[in-house]
Amino acid sequence: MKKWISFPRVEGTASRQAHADLPPGTFERELGKEGFFGPATHMYHRRPPTGWSSFEGPLRPRAFDTTKLAIAADSPWQAALLLHNAAVKFRHWRLARSMPALARNSDGDELLFLHQGSAVLFCDYGRLELVEGDYLLLPRGTMWRLEIEAPVSALLIEATNDSFRLPDKGMLGPHAIFDEAMLDTPAIDEGFLAQQDEREWRVEVKRRDQVSVITYPYSPLDAVGWKGDLVPVRINWRAIRPLMSHRYHLPPSVHTTFLAGRFVVCTFVPRPFESDPGALKVPFFHNNDDFDEVIFYHAGEFFSRDNIHPGMITMHPCGFTHGPHPKALKNMLEQKAPGTNEVAVMLDTRDALEVGEAAAGVEWHGYVDSWKGGAA
Repeated sequence: MKKWISFPRVEGTASRQAHADLPPGTFERELGKEGFFGPATHMYHRRPPTGWSSFEGPLRPRAFDTTKLAIAADSPWQAALLLHNAAVKFRHWRLARSMPALARNSDGDELLFLHQGSAVLFCDYGRLELVEGDYLLLPRGTMWRLEIEAPVSALLIEATNDSFRLPDKGMLGPHAIFDEAMLDTPAIDEGFLAQQDEREWRVEVKRRDQVSVITYPYSPLDAVGWKGDLVPVRINWRAIRPLMSHRYHLPPSVHTTFLAGRFVVCTFVPRPFESDPGALKVPFFHNNDDFDEVIFYHAGEFFSRDNIHPGMITMHPCGFTHGPHPKALKNMLEQKAPGTNEVAVMLDTRDALEVGEAAAGVEWHGYVDSWKGGAA
């Protein structure tokens, strides 16, 4: 148990309530520990904290455009590695035809997010249909393949040597955000039994980032039944019911969907804007000095970002202040629309991320300059 030094103080001109009732003409910045779970201080500045005139060095915010990654791959182990560290691999995968072999990840659990397309999953546990916007969680060691109905573009997030779990919802109770009864599992149905053929099948097993191939003279997906509570699960972002407050802009951590030991995966879905006159209507400026922050933009219009379209990724390394773009900042206290219409997947990692060659090849180098001179 951590015992933080804790003695909240108010100095100078400040608001006593974070993210609301800012002193006139000021901009709030949060400095926090443990993401948004630990002790924090809120600074009140005369100018936006991102109004830099230049930014040099590797700490700069970065953006990547996955729509420019056009090469398709039959295997998830050939997917483009975008970002990685010892605890997570963040890949982008285009699948243009049905997988000719099965895959098995022996390095950790795998989380897929279908950005585009539709497919049918066949795995040890049965058959499951997948559509755009689905998360699919595959426990480590699961044998699986996809039969394509429409070409797939997907994120792959590996919990290296770890497992995905659901967040503790605490005082909200177990049914908030989404009820676990909303999680779908594969079925041993007629479609699954029909694929149990006598053809030769290859299983590509990834372990320590090396692929071994196991060949069977029949389909190894030959189960007739199973029981237990270790199983792939599917949930679509449309089933998520976000936490909201009409008087307070909630931190992104409340939108946590899955987590592992060294990172979390959050989902931003449409929600109403805050209606209290004094409440912030945009994300607050903050120093997230314990996590790298990555967002994949799936659909809609991204109200806190400018010149970002679906399929793009932004990366904000820990250690510098970031927040809404100047265009969004004009709507800090008043929004024209009743709510957001964005859908995005966020990855927050405890350890610094390395940028892969595939991401570097589709980088928008002007992203760091998009905040320049950011006056409201």
